[in-house]
Amino acid sequence: MRPLLFLDVDGPLIPFGRADGGYETFTDADHSNPLLSRIDPSLGPRLLALGCDLVWATTWLEDANECIAPLLGLPPLPVLDFPDEDPPGENLPTAGPHWKTGPIVAWAAGRPFAWVDDETTDADRAWIASHHPEPALLHTVDPATGLTGQDLATIAAWRAHSCA
Repeated sequence: MRPLLFLDVDGPLIPFGRADGGYETFTDADHSNPLLSRIDPSLGPRLLALGCDLVWATTWLEDANECIAPLLGLPPLPVLDFPDEDPPGENLPTAGPHWKTGPIVAWAAGRPFAWVDDETTDADRAWIASHHPEPALLHTVDPATGLTGQDLATIAAWRAHSCA
């Protein structure tokens, strides 16, 4: 069974927060959102080459398939739908872990997964370790640079070691 790779957009795929404000741009296309020019189209094939089933885990929701996927050369991907609030009686994180953590573990349903985000912390790692029986990599990306070759190498090494 292939592992899942949950992808956040803002930070990992669209860098932000650099002090000097200077970002590499990859397209001059007329986008309704100027931040889209920061998306590196070479990331799409490199993400696909990791051998994971890609899933959007972003507040862009279905807009990620309409706006982001074409720029990366990706097919439409499944979209993790986040509940507006925790269902009554559910054992989802309420303090400490990121609000995406519970829905990601629920979607994974026991499958190995990697999660690429700029907001993951040790609280997420601890919660996932106690609620998810399979290998999981929470890879925190520097939002100032976005996803890099080194980040992709880390995910590839995790997949080769933990999901062989």
